[in-house]
This record gives sequence, C-alpha cells and structure tokens, in this order.
Amino acid sequence: MPNDNCFILKQLEVPRRTADAVLDTDTFNEIDDQFALAYFMRSPERITPRAIYAAPFFNSHSSSPEDGMEKSYDEILNILSLCGRDDFIPNVFKGSKNYLPDEKTASASPAASDLAARAMNYTPDNPLYVLAIGAITNIASAILLNPEIISRIVVVWLGGNSHDICWPEFNMMQDIAAARVIFNSTVPFVQLPCCGVVSHLTTTGPELRFHLEGKSKIGDYLCKLTCKEVGDTGHVWSRVIWDISVVAWMLGLAADRVTAAPLPSYDNGYVFNGSRHFMKYVYWLNRDEVFKDLFAKLF
Repeated sequence: MPNDNCFILKQLEVPRRTADAVLDTDTFNEIDDQFALAYFMRSPERITPRAIYAAPFFNSHSSSPEDGMEKSYDEILNILSLCGRDDFIPNVFKGSKNYLPDEKTASASPAASDLAARAMNYTPDNPLYVLAIGAITNIASAILLNPEIISRIVVVWLGGNSHDICWPEFNMMQDIAAARVIFNSTVPFVQLPCCGVVSHLTTTGPELRFHLEGKSKIGDYLCKLTCKEVGDTGHVWSRVIWDISVVAWMLGLAADRVTAAPLPSYDNGYVFNGSRHFMKYVYWLNRDEVFKDLFAKLF
C-alpha cells in the first residue's frame, strides 16, 4: 500500500477536475453544516456528490451521540428537499451511534460500511474525496474496517484548532480516538483548523438578507436559521460559517502548506514530531471569494 511522502504529496494537490466526493456531516449541530451541504450539492464544476453520511454529535442540541446523528440524518433530508434534490436521498446513510471505544475498534454503521466498500471502486490515480465537518468517527471507522481504502481516498477535515492553539475544539474533542486514527493512518489528509484559520469565514445579518432573502427556498431557510440562532434583534453581530471551508478547499479558494502530521493528544493539544508522514495544513481562505461563490450558488 503506497504510504510514502511522495505519494501523499501527489494525492494532496487540489483537484483540477471534477472529482467524486462524499460529505460527512453533523448537520443538526449548528447552522453551518446546512450551508456546507447546500454548497457541496451545488458545486458541480469541481464536485460530483456520491454520498452523504450523518455524523454523531452530543451537545445541548442532542441527548446523546446517537440522537445527534439521527437528528442530523433528518436535517440532511430537509436540506436536500430545499435544494430540490430529493432524488439524492437514497445516497444518505446513517452514521455511528457512538464514538470509537479505542483506537483499534470501529464504531460500525451504514455510513462506515458504505465508505469502506465505496472507496474500493477508486484508485490512487482517481481517489474518492471524503469531506468531513464533524467528529471524524465514521471515517476512522471505515479505515479500521478496511485499511486498504487509505490509498484510494483523500480526507479533507474541518477539525481541531490552529497548531499553535492548545484548547479544545468541538469536532476533535468529541472523538479524540478517531482523530488519532486519522492522523496516524498515513491517509492523504488535509486539515482545516477552526480557531486561528477558518474562524475568519464570517458573515452578517445584512449580508445574508441582501444575498439570500427572497431568492430561493434554501436561501430563505439558511438566512432565517442563522438570524434566529444569533438572536438577531438589531445588535452588531457576525457568525462563522465554518463548514463551507472544506468545499472551498476543493474549489481552490484556500492556501495550504505541507507539514509533518502532529498527533492529537487526549488533553486536547497536539504532539509534534517532524519525522512523521506529511499532510496538508490550510492556513488561509479567500473569505470574499468563498462567500461570493456560495451566495451565487444558493439562488
């Protein structure tokens, strides 16, 4: 199985063609996953959607990781309907009910099984892109179920914070074991850190209303959802739309660099070792071009 740095670097070039991709999303967790899902479905110039996986999450919006996954599954169906893509519903799969119990044991699910099988239809020269915007449980489980897919996929994940920030980040801290599986696996991997990098992908009420309100069903829904979440009563506010960043990377709207893969630690930091395998680390996104493109696609 190819796992040397030359192979990894070749796989981590932004695709200059339309590429097959799947999206792994905890869609009911916040309001940014909904934007990302719509963006994913409406970027055919670079992305051919093949499947969507519901990821587990556990916070004030759910009673357990399983409940978060089930609510995310339902919200995926809702967003697809608002986008006029009910035809894609057979390609939506429920994900893990629990986080990984350890770094060697998969959390079995229809999503993990689908990815473990689906990726075998791809090759190193034609990989499947796996865009992940939640706890990375489903993706780690698929790799544990079938390690052979490592050379057939490229994982692009919004998770963790900037490498110089050592405080908890929601997607990573939910399932540190899964994150460690990914960082240790030598799978071609692109990380989009939250605080310190993606945190500048913000929008505001006036901007959302100007570009989305009254333009489409999905545009109205996303505008109202965001304004409701922030309690828009006329005060000054902005909201980070984190999850659109993975699609932005696929579209060439981000800047990245090569780094030796650190290892997430159970105290929510990173352990650095410059002799480890390579990965890509995104350090900047073109905020205005990302939102310009996103808004145009939500009409």
